[in-house]
Amino acid sequence: MKLKATLSVLLAGLLAVASLATAPAHAQEQLTGTLAKARETGAITIGYRESSVPFSYLNARKEPIGYSIELCRALVTAIEDTVNKSLAIKWVPVTSDSRIDAVASGKVDLECGSTTSNLERQKRVSFSPTIFVSGTKVLVKKGAPIKSFRDLAGKKVAVTAGTTNEKTLRDLSDKFKLGINLQVARDHAESFGLVKSGQADAFATDDVLLYGLIAQDAAKSDYEVVGDFLSYDPYGIMYRKGDTQLAKVINDTFQVLAEDGEIHRQYKRWFLRKLPSGESINLPMSAQLETIIQTMSVKAE
Repeated sequence: MKLKATLSVLLAGLLAVASLATAPAHAQEQLTGTLAKARETGAITIGYRESSVPFSYLNARKEPIGYSIELCRALVTAIEDTVNKSLAIKWVPVTSDSRIDAVASGKVDLECGSTTSNLERQKRVSFSPTIFVSGTKVLVKKGAPIKSFRDLAGKKVAVTAGTTNEKTLRDLSDKFKLGINLQVARDHAESFGLVKSGQADAFATDDVLLYGLIAQDAAKSDYEVVGDFLSYDPYGIMYRKGDTQLAKVINDTFQVLAEDGEIHRQYKRWFLRKLPSGESINLPMSAQLETIIQTMSVKAE
């Protein structure tokens, strides 16, 4: 069944939020939060990343593409069905450092990137069900004398501002007294650039993002990802905290995406097949994510 049709069938049967969409015009004021805003403005604002390959990044035409972007497009379809109105997508670039504020302040309605859902962030924003599981690793030039985090002692290590990886490296350096010299960059492309130019000995971020950057680089054979995982990072799509109607739409939609196999299809498209650039990350789905998706596909009683 086509994804849009599948979502329409699901959302037509929702007892709470969807009933608002099919109610007479005078009942539409019952919509709240993002749904009310979307119906009133006829638009949804999506925050995207410029270099989080293959989750959310720009293609050759400077258009946002990627795994997270496609899942967010499915959410927009679900929101359209709920508010009974076609919606335009307004695209707003965000960085690791600006993304949480952008959601909390209402600058963007959905943040579709590579954002870790953790307890600290959940105090300010809400997250969709987990869409990916990653962890901090380290990228170096091949031949570098760095094989584990202990080899980072006294080294210059690039991290991206506002990421969980930055905190992981700071905590690691303090705990083991490594004296790591952190080089904080604006985005992942800039962090990678510090290693390429020799201004940093390594770049620490989520392993899948490192593989994505290497796959896109002309000199990909010059770099490698080393060491064990230094953190656990489950990704989710961010939206405003306390928005109960939107939360229901998002959770119900992900249940359908999991049950229908759409999450698996999008995963294969972005992680196993060739990217628009012609390269492939070739990263099979982890057992952890498989289990999460299987659980997601079971409708809560």
